[in-house]
Amino acid sequence: MNKIYLISELINRTIKFFKWALLLSPFGLFVLICIDSYILSETENQTFHNTEEIAHNRVGLLLGTAKFMDNGDINLYYLYRVKAANALFKARKIDFILISGDNGRIDYNEPELFKKDLILLGVPEEKIILDYAGFSTLDSVLRAQKIFGLNSFTVISQKFHNERAIFLAKKKGVTAIGFNAQTVSGKYSIKTELREYLARTKACLDILFDSQPKYWGEPIVIK
Repeated sequence: MNKIYLISELINRTIKFFKWALLLSPFGLFVLICIDSYILSETENQTFHNTEEIAHNRVGLLLGTAKFMDNGDINLYYLYRVKAANALFKARKIDFILISGDNGRIDYNEPELFKKDLILLGVPEEKIILDYAGFSTLDSVLRAQKIFGLNSFTVISQKFHNERAIFLAKKKGVTAIGFNAQTVSGKYSIKTELREYLARTKACLDILFDSQPKYWGEPIVIK
């Protein structure tokens, strides 16, 4: 069993090595930069930092992430998204918060953790709706449209994430704007920023090949 695992792990590492080698080649970098520029142009002037400037939407789509890092520290991306969602709700720029995140394991539940922290900040429980199958940004956007019946909403996350979500929504016929949570700077954010280039490439491929969420389900009315 251990030998099989080691062989499988070696194959995965080899594939990962060649994938990064391709992406970091001059041609690969050129493609990544072009895709990044394309998504930026498609979402220009559609994200906001100030609650006074952003338009009202009935529902804010809060994109999930882990609350804690591997070392046990609070994940600043999580913390700043909670604060942004609370600020937007308190400014009456959204009436409901739809939290979409990963609940793929019994011991891992992003939406519930967000909900508890928002309630602690004073957001009424009845104004919070949970989507437990937001395993990716694409899943969150498409489920907001198909399961929760939303043709327009405000995405709540960091700016780079909002741009990708808005891009996906736009290509699926949904009107979306973004409210930007505080960004994370320094070494803390380098890995996330590098991964975003790959995530944007995947977003374009998802649109090209009409990718679908991992799970659908019965329609849910937000009221």
